[in-house]
Amino acid sequence: MAPPTLVMNRPNTVTAQDKSQVINLEAGESSQVSFADWEKFSFAPIRESTVSRAMTRRYFADMDKYTESDVVIVGAGSAGLSAAYVLAKNRPDLKIAIIEASVSPGGGCWLGGQLFSAMVLRKPAQLFLDEIEVAYEDEGDYVVVKHAALFMSTLMSKVLQFPNIKLFNATAVEDLITRRDESGELRIAGVVTNWTLVALNHDTQSCMDPNTINCNVVLSTTGHDGPFGAFSAKRMQSLRPKGTDNSFELGGMRGLDMNKAEDAIVKGTREVTPGLVIAGMELAEVDGSNRMGPTFGAMALSGVKAAESVLNVFDLRKKQNESCYGGSLA
Repeated sequence: MAPPTLVMNRPNTVTAQDKSQVINLEAGESSQVSFADWEKFSFAPIRESTVSRAMTRRYFADMDKYTESDVVIVGAGSAGLSAAYVLAKNRPDLKIAIIEASVSPGGGCWLGGQLFSAMVLRKPAQLFLDEIEVAYEDEGDYVVVKHAALFMSTLMSKVLQFPNIKLFNATAVEDLITRRDESGELRIAGVVTNWTLVALNHDTQSCMDPNTINCNVVLSTTGHDGPFGAFSAKRMQSLRPKGTDNSFELGGMRGLDMNKAEDAIVKGTREVTPGLVIAGMELAEVDGSNRMGPTFGAMALSGVKAAESVLNVFDLRKKQNESCYGGSLA
């Protein structure tokens, strides 16, 4: 069914009776600019409950669908969204849920350093910009995107258009779902979620239990700052504490060194424990690598490496999960 208001470039294709509802975005050469006949213009009628049902019906259908996901990405910043793009492009058969604690996804990639707008990426990260068609200035060893928001909005737009991806923003991961293999090794098999506002207010009222999403691989890209920074890494340390067999100890992020940091983050991106891949600056807390500051090439390429890591272990983790607790449901 056609929408009641049409955005047209060629108004002459619309019949006379529809002209009052045409928005023509070409100013033309007339001294008087008019994009529509605003006196006759009106939106189609709607009942308020219709709007509510249109939103809630789809949201809860998505929750039902993605409560059994193939991959869950924690954190919708530059690393997480870059990984989502590569995963969805290569495996359109996978159900990919992205969990973002903030209302607005994008992490720290809406601006450059110190609230400056330009975004610097060291080569060869420009190859990812070429892939998603973001323009840049070539400065030799590095490139500059005129505004970090151009990169993020373009990447986000492309990611959200994939039919096998659902972004749940304003949603926090509060815990990890775990399994024990026959050998006793701990495996991550999903995430525990709650509304972010609930997660931030557990101490102000009585307990509000969370929700869950089962999956075969969790990819965590929660960064290093903020209330949910390095969440999965910190949770793994408490699940496998120091002094126990196969302990998981955080190295603690070191001081800023761009030259060391970016290579270390990309090369170190990996599955850190069965079922859990960590990428981006969260990895610096795991490995004790350096902070990189306002250069973003490693964020994009760590996402690419993370997608590679997920795909290389996915079939094995899926097989393991299908052998316990009722297997994996569609």
